[in-house]
Amino acid sequence: QVQLVESGGGLVQPGGSLRLSCAASGTIFANMGWYRQLPGKQRDLVAAITRGGSTNYADSVKGRFTISRDNAKNTVYLQMNSLKPEDTAVYYCNVRTILAEYWGQGTQVTVSS
Repeated sequence: QVQLVESGGGLVQPGGSLRLSCAASGTIFANMGWYRQLPGKQRDLVAAITRGGSTNYADSVKGRFTISRDNAKNTVYLQMNSLKPEDTAVYYCNVRTILAEYWGQGTQVTVSS
């Protein structure tokens, strides 16, 4: 059974940093990533990383966010720097195998002064 445990969200001032973590259990995942969602909006990709380390970022976060993973711990991280108010959203961990994908419970990130 797959379980995802997210942590690291919170309130931060503009220009600040946060680090999100998502620890996965149950199997080995080919792709791991983070999405974010505003109320009433669709869930959008923020960043994703393959097991081999190839990454993909939304244009809005390139140069500010860094995704990484620790395959031994089956954990994916999102380091968020130079945060802006428009980064405010619920962030969801997403992990995928060839056959299925799974979502975390979501963690709130609020960027406000």
